[in-house]
Amino acid sequence: MTTNFNRPLLLLISLFSILGYQAMAQKGFPIVETLTQGTKTSLRGLSVVNDNIVWVSGSNGIVGRSTNAGKNWKWYTVNGFEKNDFRDIEAFDAVTAVIISVGEPAYILKTNDGGDTWKVVFENKTKGMFLDAMEFWNEQSGIVIGDPIGGRFFITRSFDGGSTWQDIPFANRPVADTGEACFAASGTNIRALDKDEAVFVSGGTESRIFIRNSAVELPIVQGKETTGANSISVYDEHSRKGGKRMIVVGGDFNADSVSQKNCFYTDDGGKTWIAPKISPHGYRSCVEYLSKKDIVTCGLNGVDYSLDGGKNFTWISKESFHVCRIAKYGPSIFLAGQNGKIGRLIWK
Repeated sequence: MTTNFNRPLLLLISLFSILGYQAMAQKGFPIVETLTQGTKTSLRGLSVVNDNIVWVSGSNGIVGRSTNAGKNWKWYTVNGFEKNDFRDIEAFDAVTAVIISVGEPAYILKTNDGGDTWKVVFENKTKGMFLDAMEFWNEQSGIVIGDPIGGRFFITRSFDGGSTWQDIPFANRPVADTGEACFAASGTNIRALDKDEAVFVSGGTESRIFIRNSAVELPIVQGKETTGANSISVYDEHSRKGGKRMIVVGGDFNADSVSQKNCFYTDDGGKTWIAPKISPHGYRSCVEYLSKKDIVTCGLNGVDYSLDGGKNFTWISKESFHVCRIAKYGPSIFLAGQNGKIGRLIWK
C-alpha cells in the first residue's frame, strides 16, 4: 500500500531511542514492573512520547496520562463517550493526542489541552465501520486502518496532525478476501515502512501482509475468526539481504497458550519468513523492536523477550498485557492491559 507522506524525523527518532535503549540493555533480560492497576478499563492504546510523557486509552471512554514516567496518572472519561472503546492513541507531547473509537459509528477525537476536552475530528456512521489502528510518520502525517467495507479495507489519512481526515477513495483501497479483517488488539497492525509508505497485517480466515501494492499470505496460524496476525513491527534499517527487517505476531486469542505458528520474522522485506527456534509462549497481541536484536512481545498470558533478533524468545513475565511500546524519544518501554494495568521494563 503506497501513501504520499514525508517522514523526515523518523530516522532521527528511531536512532535516538535505539541508542538510549542499547546503553540501558547491557544487563540481559529485563523484568516487568507494574506501575498502576485497578482502573475499570481495558487498555489497548499506548503512546510513549519520551521517558516521562505516556498516554493510554481503552474501554469505558477512558484515557490516561502520566508526565512523570508513570509514577502518577491522571485519568479522564471523555465526555459524551463514556461507553466507547478507544483502541489506539497517538500522542505528540504532554497536551496533544489523538484517539480512535472502534465500532459503529466510528470516531476520531483530538485534544490540545492535555485531555481535559476532546474535539470530534472524524465521524463515520457507515454500517460495519470498525477502526483498528493508527500510525503517524511524524507530527503531521498519519493513517488509520479499518475493517473491510464492501470488500475493501477502510483507510483514512491526515496531513495536519490528526485535526482533519480524508478517506482514501474506495477504488484505491486494498481488497480483502472473505473472512479477512484486522484485529484492533494493540494499535500496531499498521506501521510506517518507509518515508512514504505503510505496511499492515490482517487476520481471520486469511492472514496476509500488505506491502506496497501487493498482499502476501503469512505462514502464521489462520483459518478462523480468532486467528491470524495481530501486530507487526518494522526495524528502520535495511538488512544485508536488501530489505526491511519486520516481525509479525498473533495466534489464536481463544487459545492463548498455544505457541505454534504465532510469530515469524523477515530480513528481506517480506520475501521470506522465518519461524523462531523458540517462539513466544502463546498468543501475542503486540510486538516491538527495541534494537536490531532486542524485541519485546506481549499477550494474554505474558511477556516474551528476544536478544537475538527474534530467533529465540524467553518468557520473562506471566503478567497479561495487550500492548507494549518504546518511547519515540528515549529508551523507556511501557506496557498496558486489562483492569487499567500499566507496566514498564526495567533492568536490575
